[in-house]
Amino acid sequence: MNSRPVALGARLKQYPSIQTIGFKPNFKAYSCQEQKLILDAKKIYYPTAFYADLFNAMGKETFPGFHTYKFAQDKIKQTAIFNMLGIPHPETNVFYGKKQKQNILKSFDFPFIAKKGRGSAKGNDVYLIENTEDLSLYLRNKGPAYIQEYFPIDRDIRVIIIGKKIRLAYWRIALKDNFKTNISQGGTIDFSPLPEKALDTALMTALKCGWDDVGIDIIEHQNRFYVLEGNMRYGTKGFQKAGINYKQMMADLIVKGNV
Repeated sequence: MNSRPVALGARLKQYPSIQTIGFKPNFKAYSCQEQKLILDAKKIYYPTAFYADLFNAMGKETFPGFHTYKFAQDKIKQTAIFNMLGIPHPETNVFYGKKQKQNILKSFDFPFIAKKGRGSAKGNDVYLIENTEDLSLYLRNKGPAYIQEYFPIDRDIRVIIIGKKIRLAYWRIALKDNFKTNISQGGTIDFSPLPEKALDTALMTALKCGWDDVGIDIIEHQNRFYVLEGNMRYGTKGFQKAGINYKQMMADLIVKGNV
């Protein structure tokens, strides 16, 4: 009997301790042996967004979990769950359609943040709106307008939670004259001590939202901590800088049954 953990996604395919089958959207394209492995496995690792829904409907466990996939790259849905759960979050509103968008300046004063509500990552499609010209340019983009209050900060905190534990946390410090802290946007990683309240807030958020593989972004403003968003496709440069082999760590966690 093969007792190796079964994975569909290829993230850990180079590790023989994980049996990576690969993603095939047509289930019948799997061999009979592969189908049996998938159906008999107690848990499927990296099921992909396509199969996460299906395994959830079947009652089969996955890692990452179903809810982690459902909220990935969806700031609109994340804001809704933060509001429903009372998780501290910057004042945010979503404006649908031309008529609603005409009311943005009735709800927000300059400057404010405007983002693409779905499908963006790494600090892309995030804008500091300082005047009506900036707003007009942003509104040329199709889709809902995702508008958020602006806090003048030069850093935030990235907390990476895997399973139900914090595995890494660090400051992300923005370049001078850049409001974005993302590493892909030139931000730097700093391992200076972090406020315990920020770590507690991040872990609470992940647990309440059902996210088991996520980078939570936290900002501090006037001695209060706010959750910006959850990143399910977080980068691993922080692990690299901390001297941690991310993929080896994940393979070990999976084999030991810790996720």
